[in-house]
Amino acid sequence: MQLSDVHLKNELLERFLSYVSIRTESDEEAGVIPSTDMQWDLAKWLKAEMEEMGLSDVRLSDNCYVYGKLPSNTAENVPAIGFIAHMDTVSSLPGQCRPKVTRDYDGNDLVLNEDKGIMLKVSDFPDLPDFKGKTLINTDGVTVLGADDKAGVAEIMTMVSYLSSHPEIKHGDISIGFTPDEETGHGADLFDVEGFGADFAFTVDGADLGELEYESFNAAAAHISINGFGVHPGSAKNKMKNAALILMELRNLLPEAETPQHTEGYEGFYHINSIKGDVESAETDIIIRDHDKLLFEKRKAYIRDIVDFFNKKYGDDTAELKLYDQYYNMGEMLESRKEIIELAVDSMRELSIEPKINPIRGGTDGSRLSFMGLPCPNLGTGSRYHHGRYETACLEDMELSVKLLMTICTRLCKAV
Repeated sequence: MQLSDVHLKNELLERFLSYVSIRTESDEEAGVIPSTDMQWDLAKWLKAEMEEMGLSDVRLSDNCYVYGKLPSNTAENVPAIGFIAHMDTVSSLPGQCRPKVTRDYDGNDLVLNEDKGIMLKVSDFPDLPDFKGKTLINTDGVTVLGADDKAGVAEIMTMVSYLSSHPEIKHGDISIGFTPDEETGHGADLFDVEGFGADFAFTVDGADLGELEYESFNAAAAHISINGFGVHPGSAKNKMKNAALILMELRNLLPEAETPQHTEGYEGFYHINSIKGDVESAETDIIIRDHDKLLFEKRKAYIRDIVDFFNKKYGDDTAELKLYDQYYNMGEMLESRKEIIELAVDSMRELSIEPKINPIRGGTDGSRLSFMGLPCPNLGTGSRYHHGRYETACLEDMELSVKLLMTICTRLCKAV
């Protein structure tokens, strides 16, 4: 399939720049979906674009999920495929994104904000010269770019726009869906798998071009509260129970080598996400991750043992634990669907893209969706350095990502 339309790259860039200019930070403390009202702005925008394209079954749910379908244009009985991305961005650097485009990047340090002295440095990101000669999209260093995952949103929308205007390219039913609140871990909570209508899908929510991920962490979250007893420190002997010190003791009980900064690949970890408190009370949030289900269960059991230990050492009701599972390793569900992985790999090779198959050191909506009956591995978007001010998207890699999505659809059609 030859995809030489000169308008594709320009359309992709225009879409991406418009999407990242819309604020969509999610809020993990909100307890509702969507967690922020601002996510409705992009959802309504996407719904209107789908309707303008002439897609069918376009709808925006009461909880800010956007769905649409590009109907099959072939008489063949082709399996329905889906593509999914999330609309929300992290809230670590909130604010109005001001994207900047650098064409023909020279491979050296890149000035993001001269006034504030913010640089994208090769010394910090040694793989940055990989983009030499290409077009980079960044911000002024004050906000995140939002390529995670508006790059995926733009690529999916550009793909269906191109196919809808090129009926000579044959494909089966293509379902698309955009979710809120993926960054809070709730993106798949209310996803309408049955109404989505796909036999399988891909999330387009990875980093490098060519990434293909079909194994994720098993994930759990633990919230531990410590109840202390405060008295005047001058007369505290055998009376005071310092909640803050007990939490410091908890930190020392977690294996130093099993933290995010010391692990990679299939290695699991404990991660103290937040900690606060004083003598009277203290609390911490810990996330637990492991690809191996048995080791995952052992990690959760160890957290329970620590809480039991504190209650025996310092008295009943000293420590309280809320522990819940977040998602599971989708490799368990995709083990019997290797043809989906082969379809993606063969499509990459058709475009001379080198497949990069690695376990996800995290999770995507696809982790949950795979256990909800929709097998859903993850594809890269052509962006890097997510969740921070240095986030970078490469236009040429994003363009190839669009072509990859189309190639997956056409290969699936030819395989029937």
